[in-house]
Amino acid sequence: MDLTPQRIAEAFSGHHFALAYPYLLDGIVWNNVGGEFIEGQDAVIHTCEQSAHYLQTVTTTFKKFHIIVGDDTVVVDSLADYIDADQAIITVASCDIYQFKNRQVSEITSYTVEVK
Repeated sequence: MDLTPQRIAEAFSGHHFALAYPYLLDGIVWNNVGGEFIEGQDAVIHTCEQSAHYLQTVTTTFKKFHIIVGDDTVVVDSLADYIDADQAIITVASCDIYQFKNRQVSEITSYTVEVK
């Protein structure tokens, strides 16, 4: 299956990381603004797998999921509730900016904040 840049970004931001793995450049960088800076395909995949493990422990409901597509850029603006086993809810707003080179993700910049 050959995914479009929009579908790659949608999969990654929608927590379906494995669908995006084949489209990550070896030298990809992921800047989590105010947090971790991750370099390299293996490091990005490792981080995604850690996140996927956490996501198995919560129920995720996206309340907003907007996608903007440009020539070599895709932006995903989302708002999601994460509900744990104790029914505690954490709401997170995020914006992921994907840069593409030859239909491969070369850079991701993520802005994430917990909202009340």
